[in-house]
Amino acid sequence: MRPTSTAWPFAGGFVALIVYASLYPFEGWRDQGLMPWAFLTAPWPKYWTAFDVSTNVLAYVPLGFCLALGWLRHGGKKRWVWPWAIAASLLSLTLEGLQSYLPMRVASQLDWLANSVGAVLGVMLALGMQRMGWVMRWQSFRADWFMPQSTGAMFLLSLWPVALLFPLAVPFGLGHVQERLEEVLGEWFQGTPFLEWLPFRTIELEPLLPATEVLCMLFGLMTPVLVAFAVVRTPMRRWAVASLIVLLGVLTTSLSAGLTFGAQHALEWLTPTAQLALTLALVLSGFLSLWSPNFSQAALLVLLTVQLMVLNQGASDVYLVHNLQTWQQGQYIRFNGVAQWVGWLWPFVVLVWGLGRLSAKPLRG
Repeated sequence: MRPTSTAWPFAGGFVALIVYASLYPFEGWRDQGLMPWAFLTAPWPKYWTAFDVSTNVLAYVPLGFCLALGWLRHGGKKRWVWPWAIAASLLSLTLEGLQSYLPMRVASQLDWLANSVGAVLGVMLALGMQRMGWVMRWQSFRADWFMPQSTGAMFLLSLWPVALLFPLAVPFGLGHVQERLEEVLGEWFQGTPFLEWLPFRTIELEPLLPATEVLCMLFGLMTPVLVAFAVVRTPMRRWAVASLIVLLGVLTTSLSAGLTFGAQHALEWLTPTAQLALTLALVLSGFLSLWSPNFSQAALLVLLTVQLMVLNQGASDVYLVHNLQTWQQGQYIRFNGVAQWVGWLWPFVVLVWGLGRLSAKPLRG
């Protein structure tokens, strides 16, 4: 059976990211009395920069690449790959038309053309990689290292660094949603009788103790490690992948800290508590790499459930919340929302994925 290409879920992720970036902040919709495609016959934009054009081109290269690669990996013929570039171009055209109804966005035929060029370049890149044999090499590598039906795990692992980019109260502590959820539900049901039905907590949340922080960081690191262990074939390869995941976590968290507090503070999160959690994660990874993939799936569900329960009993860092204004009002205004949503939802998607894999076949020792 031909394995499902990871290019398809990546393409879906790029579509969601493009829609978000194109229509943010999703408010203030109004009708200007113009047809949504009127921008196509409007005068050429007076003010544009090479940076804007290149950004619009590069934004659609990954989408065109993933669509074409998914088609080729699925066994599609080369001559039928170009409709995927047309589909990406039509997506851009639709989003530009929708921008006509948003006060903070300006529809532009230049943006649409740049996006279309990016999609074409992405398709050409996929065709070039197949012609040079890189696609077959990747297929061989994936079959050698990963078990069948590993697409979901690989997609989840690729999203993990994105989730870490939004600053966290506890390093690697994804899924800290209780405070925010209570705040949103309170706003929605304010002034209604349903407000009294909501199970709000009766006591204020307290900061986590150092030992509890170590636990949350350790389990937060072990979550992607165990996702990988569920699909990587041999113990030595599992250990290699675990080491890479831990290193990637350190680099991504440092990048997030540098973007939030300044480059000079990029490593301040690496406290003795965090170093202990990193060390324990490497040791525990070496031990768990010897067990079966089914055991890794079961351990994943237990550790992730405990981490979410403990993490959501802790309060947010007031100093961190203050410094997040850099993300929420500065140059990261569009990207930060995506990273934050991924950070909120990623652990719960992993739970659903893990339960689905366990229910698909019985555990073996």
